Amino acid sequence: MQPPTLQDVYAARQVISRYLAPTPLVRSAAMSEALECELYLKLETTQPTGAFKVRGGINLVSRLTEEERARGVITASTGNHGQSIAYASRLFGVKAVVAAPEGANPDKVAAIRRLGSEVVLRGCDFDEARAWAEERARLEGYRYVHPANEPHILAGVGTVSLEVMEALPQTNVIIVPIGGGSGASGHCLVAKGISPTVKVIGVQAEKAPSVYLSWKAGRKIETPEAATWAEGLMTRVPFDLPLGIIREHIDDIVLVGEEEMRQGVRFLLEAAHQLAEAAGAAPAAAARKMKDRLRGQTVVLVVSGANITSEQLRRVLTDPQPW
Repeated sequence: MQPPTLQDVYAARQVISRYLAPTPLVRSAAMSEALECELYLKLETTQPTGAFKVRGGINLVSRLTEEERARGVITASTGNHGQSIAYASRLFGVKAVVAAPEGANPDKVAAIRRLGSEVVLRGCDFDEARAWAEERARLEGYRYVHPANEPHILAGVGTVSLEVMEALPQTNVIIVPIGGGSGASGHCLVAKGISPTVKVIGVQAEKAPSVYLSWKAGRKIETPEAATWAEGLMTRVPFDLPLGIIREHIDDIVLVGEEEMRQGVRFLLEAAHQLAEAAGAAPAAAARKMKDRLRGQTVVLVVSGANITSEQLRRVLTDPQPW
């Protein structure tokens, strides 16, 4: 697998722009005041699936061969990637199966089914669901779609970074959540390809730190569990393609705790009137933690997804220590 190039990302935008409008990049006056910087929010929450991953899904499925389309696709997801493949598969008339862990976010599961894809619940976490999907692809002939080891997916999600850099070329720092790493690797390739002085900072959950540990150690490290409530960050096994890009290009990775992500959700809601799921709020949690480092700079937080359940939101707003 070769990483996509900047030209691949521009080519992906030509495809994606037929189906998706650019998402808003808005300055938050209240968050800028609180963090003493010029703070902007890249609102991927406005995507039709409520998350950034739909960009990668459209780019990949649009480029399948006729033979691959006839076979159908299978993938694994905690929710947002599955929605992206389901959405794109409906656009292009491709059968899709999505494996999700038992106990997956019920709103995301329902959304995938609503888009016309089959959902199969298997395993206790994402990685067990992924193993099941890989085996079904081998046995039944589906075109397996890895959530991140796919250059066309990385090129597609890299279009987020094109929009940021074109709308706000004075950006100093981009803070982006890391689950599988597709979003972070996209910013590493694109933002730094356009302006090498831009700092890209990734955010992982303290309870799901496989990419952080691998980045620090210089080798791939798997964790025994990923016990975070942020399902978008819930990966035990780092993925080779995005990890290679991250290891080479990222400037820092910050870990945030469960309570810090809860406060990140509240911060976005109260200061910017924006609703985010835990993974989407992880950059806000990191920005609060990094206030001294960000002071005086132009900072973009990638609000990557809005698919929080009503029960999660209730706990965020009412429970003093919900996680």
